[in-house]
Amino acid sequence: QLQLAESGGGLVQPGGSLNLSCAASAITLNLNYYTLAWFRQAPGKEREGVSCISRSGSTVYADSVKDRFTISRDNANERLYLQLNKLKPDDTAIYSCAAVYTTDYFTRCALNGGYRYWGQGTQVTVSS
Repeated sequence: QLQLAESGGGLVQPGGSLNLSCAASAITLNLNYYTLAWFRQAPGKEREGVSCISRSGSTVYADSVKDRFTISRDNANERLYLQLNKLKPDDTAIYSCAAVYTTDYFTRCALNGGYRYWGQGTQVTVSS
């Protein structure tokens, strides 16, 4: 069991940066046993995967955010982060963190679904 809570969203101008964090409260297993990810959903659009990070630390990014966003995790402090740089208006969305228990330490993460636990989301608005 896992509880997730995002924070760090806000209003930023195009080209600006934000740091999103996700506090994970593991009820039984250590956070190290979970694959973690960030998703986002803009008004009128389907939810899309932004980035994910495996138990071993390998990462995957959506093409739309490559070279601009950076995902990281801190298992000891039960935190997941997303650094958003060079923000664009199209990045405006509610960003949610997600997690799924993963038995294999080396399983690579994916952005095509399968996440069991979700946070409520934090709003990121990029506008001038």
